[in-house]
Formats: sequence, C-alpha cells, structure tokens
Amino acid sequence: MRRPTVDGIRLSFLLPALGLILLAMGVASLAVGYASLPLAQAVSDVMAGRASLPALVLAELRLPRSLLGALVGFSLGMAGAAVQGLMRNPLAEPGVIGISSSAALGAVATFYSGLSATIALALPLGGIAGALLATLVLFILLGRGASTMTLILAGVALNSFAGAATALALNLAPNPYAALEIVFWLMGSLADRSMSHVWLALPLMLFGWALMASTAPALDALSLGEETAASLGFDLGWLRARLIGGTALAVGSAVAVTGAIGFVGLVVPHLLRPLVGHRPGRLLIASGLGGAILVLAADLGVRLLPVRPELKLGVVTALIGAPFLFALVQRLRREAL
Repeated sequence: MRRPTVDGIRLSFLLPALGLILLAMGVASLAVGYASLPLAQAVSDVMAGRASLPALVLAELRLPRSLLGALVGFSLGMAGAAVQGLMRNPLAEPGVIGISSSAALGAVATFYSGLSATIALALPLGGIAGALLATLVLFILLGRGASTMTLILAGVALNSFAGAATALALNLAPNPYAALEIVFWLMGSLADRSMSHVWLALPLMLFGWALMASTAPALDALSLGEETAASLGFDLGWLRARLIGGTALAVGSAVAVTGAIGFVGLVVPHLLRPLVGHRPGRLLIASGLGGAILVLAADLGVRLLPVRPELKLGVVTALIGAPFLFALVQRLRREAL
C-alpha cells in the first residue's frame, strides 16, 4: 500500500484546520457588532420565521456582512495564489493584471453618471462590467501565444488607464460630496451590504473559483519552468486564459460589491506556502480559506475599534499588509545576497 507523503499529511490537516478557524471567525462576525445581540435567540427566531428585532439584525445586517466578507476574502486569497503561481513571482497579486482597478473604474462610472442614485444595484453591476471589459481587452491584447511578460505589460497598461480615468472622474466630479463618496467607496468596506450583493456576486465568484481550481496541476508543472510544463502536455495559452478569466470573475465581482481591499492576495499565499510544501496547485484552496479568515478578522477589528465612523476595511488590510510587504522585500533581498 502506498504511504502518504509528508505534504499530503500536512495538507489533510491544514484544510480542515483552516475550515474550523473560518467557521469560528464567521460565528464571531455574527455575534460582534455595535450593539449586543442574543445570537442563539436571533438564530432561533430566524429559523422559526419570527420577525423579531434580533432576527432582523442577524438576517439583514450581520449575516450578509459575514457571508460577503468570507466570499470576498476567499476570492482575493485564491486569486493571489493563482497569479503568483502563474507569474512565478512572490510579489505578484491580483491587481497586477488590471482587473481590480478596472472594476473600481466601472463602479466609479456609475457614481459619476448618477446611475448609482437611481438604480439599486448599479454600483456592483458597474464594477462587474468594468472587470469583464478589462478581461476582454486582456484577451484581445494577448492573443493565444502571448508570454507571461506580455501579460504583465498589458496589466500595467490597464492599471495605468483605469487609474487615470478614475482620477479624471474625481477631478470632474460635479460636487465635492460626489468626489468624497467615490473616495470612500474606493477604500473598501463591508458595511451596509445586503443579501442582494451576496446573490449578485456569488455566481460569478463560484465560476471564477472553478476556473482557477482547474489549473492546479498545470501550476505545479509551471513551477518547473514554462518549457517543462509544455513538455508535460500543458497548454500554457489555455492555462493563462483560465487564470485570467477566473481571476477576473472572482476579483472583479469582489471589488464590485465591496470596493478595493488590498494586500489579501499578497499576504495570505506567503503565510501558507510553506505549509503546502511550496506547491502552487495545493496553495489555491488553502489561500482561499486563509483570505476569508483574514478579511473576517480585519472586519471584526474594524467593528471593535473605538472609532466612529468606522475605519474602512481596505485601510485596515493595507495597514496589515504594508509592513508585511516591507519585511518580505527585505527577506528576498537577504536571500539574493
């Protein structure tokens, strides 16, 4: 009988452990808020269909926020691991291919045009449209046989254009309040989200997760080099297409419903990579779970801090991620010496 490898044993414990931590963070996210909530009573009332105040707070406020935090974190963490595996660069993250900034531009366009004030879900729909349009542009620019370097250059071009267009919208905003609203949204937040946002983003996220998960064997082969992966029978053009499409759907829909939440896709894969034996394919699901945990933990911190109005979630994740990035760059520099 074949004995399991050390990495296999490690992974068999890692994923259940991350799942349990995520479950605990989800329960904590439901229980913690600005006002005390009898969670057991609220759950009982929701299950029984009673329209009590605790049931309304749980179903209309805390449950959508917790679910969206987990979904967005899973998308950002998994996409970060996928992009790092594709680029074979530990400093890569989902924003490098321009999807996040393009989704933000699509949402900003709904602010600027006034659609967000007249159509309930115009803001997330605009963000999703921006992400899908950026994906289409990437496919047109790259073609079938483009290299990873070409993908990076195309992403830089998209990021530059989306950033400039967003700045132009801010500069031409009809009044300072509209500009302030755009800036606040760009900072990222889970506050005031509803189940409508969850149902809007969930199908696109699931499709994106499936596309990224399907690339796991190819990412393991790609870690040995592009020529080796091609010699093993993997179509690198098809691999890039699935990763770009999956990242666009998952990250684009995440940015569309919450705004920009940075550093999750950069930090989480680095923390978990040693625990999966540095295998890019095995890192995908683990990073998704880790990203969900990180976003829920950061959102709990936002609610527990004695600051009103509450800090934006993207600000908190940036405060966590920036020192980590400095430490990572320093470590890579030492290893290069």
